[in-house]
Amino acid sequence: MISLVLRRLGAGIAVLLCVTVLTFVLLYSSSGSIARNILGDQATDEAVAAKEVALGLDQPLLTRLGDWFAHAAQGDFGRSWFTNEPVVGSILGRLPVTFAMVITSILLIALVATVLGMVAAVRRGWVDRVVQVAAVVGNAVPGFIIGIVLVLTLAINAGWFPAISAISPGARLGVWITSLTLPVLALVVNGVGGTAQQIRSAFIKQLELDYVRTLRSRGISEREVLFRHVLRSAAPAGLTVLSLQFISLLGGVVIIESLFAIPGMGSLAVNATARADLPVVMGVVVYTVLIVIVVNLLVDILNGWLNPKVRVS
Repeated sequence: MISLVLRRLGAGIAVLLCVTVLTFVLLYSSSGSIARNILGDQATDEAVAAKEVALGLDQPLLTRLGDWFAHAAQGDFGRSWFTNEPVVGSILGRLPVTFAMVITSILLIALVATVLGMVAAVRRGWVDRVVQVAAVVGNAVPGFIIGIVLVLTLAINAGWFPAISAISPGARLGVWITSLTLPVLALVVNGVGGTAQQIRSAFIKQLELDYVRTLRSRGISEREVLFRHVLRSAAPAGLTVLSLQFISLLGGVVIIESLFAIPGMGSLAVNATARADLPVVMGVVVYTVLIVIVVNLLVDILNGWLNPKVRVS
């Protein structure tokens, strides 16, 4: 298991370095007009040149890359070019909101998709067909369309939930629940479909194996066969799908947070990108890649614990 963790950790660090370098080169190699964008069209050439020097844009790209890594290694991702706030502080202030939304969504997706996949695989017949049709429809409709429908029906017409979020890290629990209900629903409905189909396929594959017939022939109850043996054997495939779903959710929250005006990582990334606030964009990219690497590592460890073959593969 230690070897598995070290291999996955090494691969994660390599991915983080590659993505960071590639993102930095792509962003900063085309940063010629940023100083004028910050100062405005009325700024003189001398003021623009002084701003470029202050931001370090007059330095060669490799020098800026090395300087960025030297500061990032100490936990300093610089300051926003527009608000002068520390990048790390801006991200950590918004991370709880995005995390609460994504973690709640992935837990609900895991629960609902597992139940639907199990029922469809075990019952088959019309139940299987209904689940498959619902899964295809839910997977085909984009999350922002579902979000718009939820806003029009449950927020504007019914008035049950706020159409615009008033959430903040220091808000009361009730504000968190009412503000995140519709965004989470939009993410869950869109994510359950594909996950339920994959879990259904994994269950059917396990149910057709010889060890299930052997367990049943020994008189072991159907409940014990399903929940103790089949569920554990199908879990690695389900965890892999959920880890991919988690990455998809991190991308989906960019649109959902903009739709519901939620002050999370997604809205921070959109605003920073729109005004070319490169230090903030770099910080969001690095933090997002770190989160994905940690989640994949946890999934690999859990898969290795559930299935010993993974440890040596």
